[in-house]
Amino acid sequence: MTLSICTSVLPARKLIVPILLLCVWTMSPYRVHAGTAAEGFAEATRKMYDMKEAAFAANDYGPILSEFYDEAVISTGPDGVTHEGVDELRPVYQEVIGADVKITSYRSFVKGEAGWDWVNFHVTPPAESGEAPFTFKMLFLWEKKDGHWRSHGEMYVPGKFAEGKH
Repeated sequence: MTLSICTSVLPARKLIVPILLLCVWTMSPYRVHAGTAAEGFAEATRKMYDMKEAAFAANDYGPILSEFYDEAVISTGPDGVTHEGVDELRPVYQEVIGADVKITSYRSFVKGEAGWDWVNFHVTPPAESGEAPFTFKMLFLWEKKDGHWRSHGEMYVPGKFAEGKH
């Protein structure tokens, strides 16, 4: 009797490990993060960063305020000053728009219609300003509405994330 139980259970026992691995893989939050949701988020934010870089290069802050940010954006810098809404950001961009900007994503996270992205925000001021290039460690908070990703918030401090450490 024992022998017949072992031989009838043996084929089912061979399937336990593959079934458990399949269950763990399909329920893993990392599978979603590492798959199409994260890739789509990375592509969409890169497109927004490209637009922002191009707007700086063209000395035109209009697309940044109308396409990059949500109207109710909150921006806080290293001095603790907070700007709420695109109307409060406008004077900031009027002051800094002539710089050359490069944005590189350091580490991001997305879940559903929300995500965040830590970036290095490299700034090279115009040569005539006499200012040296600098970098901010920056956090953008994103939400997808009506199929479009917009930044709802940002915080930044001087410094740079080590490339390749994430």
